[in-house]
Amino acid sequence: MFTTIGRLIKTTLQRIIRNPYHAIAAVFVLFMSFFVAAAFALILLNSNIILRYFESKPQVTAFFKNDTTVEQVNELKKVLADTGYLSSAKYVSKEEALKIYKEQNKKEPILLEMVTADMLPASLEVSATDIKYLPNLADILSKEKIVEEVIYQKEIVETLTTWTNNIRNIGMGIVAFLMITSLLITLVVIGLNISVHKDEIEIMRLVGASSSYIRIPFIFEGVIYGVVGSGLAVSVIWASLIYLSPVIAQFFAGIPLLPVSAKTMLTLAGAEALVGIILGFVSAIIATWKYLKV
Repeated sequence: MFTTIGRLIKTTLQRIIRNPYHAIAAVFVLFMSFFVAAAFALILLNSNIILRYFESKPQVTAFFKNDTTVEQVNELKKVLADTGYLSSAKYVSKEEALKIYKEQNKKEPILLEMVTADMLPASLEVSATDIKYLPNLADILSKEKIVEEVIYQKEIVETLTTWTNNIRNIGMGIVAFLMITSLLITLVVIGLNISVHKDEIEIMRLVGASSSYIRIPFIFEGVIYGVVGSGLAVSVIWASLIYLSPVIAQFFAGIPLLPVSAKTMLTLAGAEALVGIILGFVSAIIATWKYLKV
C-alpha cells in the first residue's frame, strides 16, 4: 500500500515538474487568496483586541461638586452596582486628579503654576459590562445632585464596533470571492494537465490501471497546490508582521497587539492548510469527473 502511495506521489510531482507554469499559476492564485484571508483574519483579531481595550477603559466620567463627601460617592457606587451594568468604578480624589494633571503637563511648567488640588474636581470613572449599558449608567449619574458634569465617551467604542463589523463583512465577501476564483482556476489547471497527459492516461488504461489509480495523482496535485499556496501565504504574513512590528507597536502604543503569539499563527497556518487541502481536493474531484473519462 505504502509503495503504491509513494509511486502515485512521485507521479504527481513528475507531472507538476513537467508543467511548471500551470503549477505556478495555480499556486500563485491560491497564495493570493490565502494571503488576503490571513490578513483579514489578523486585522479582525486585532480589531477585537482594540475594541476590548477601549471597552475596558472608563467610558463615563462623572465630576463631583466641591462639597461631595466620600460617603456620598460610595452610595452612588452602590446604586450603580445594583443595576448589574457596572464593570468597574474608580474614584479619583482631588489630590489624585492633581497628580494626573501634573504628569500630563510635566513638559509644560507654565500650566502647573498656581494649580492646586482644590481647583480640580474629584471624579468617578465608570466602565460598563457591555457598551449597550453605557446610556443607562450615564443617565443615572447625570441625575445625581452631587454630580456637576458627566462626560460620556461612547463614540470611540461605537465607531470601533462599526469598523469591526464592516471589516468582518467586507473581508468575508472578498475572501469568499477569491476562494471561488481559486477553486475555478485550480480546476482549469488540473483539467489542462489531464489534457496534456491524455496519451499517458490512455496507455495506463490499456495496461489495466484502475480508475482510482489514474485519478489519484490529479487529486494529489490539487491538494499540493492548496497546501503550498496556504503555506506560502502564512509564511509571508508572519515575516511581514516581524518586519512591521516596530511600526505597528509605535502606532498602537499601549494597546497589547504585539507580539502575535506563535499559537495564533500556528492555528492560522493549520486552518489555512486545512482549507487549502479541501479546496484542492474539491477542485481535483470536479476536474477529474469533468475531464477524465475512465
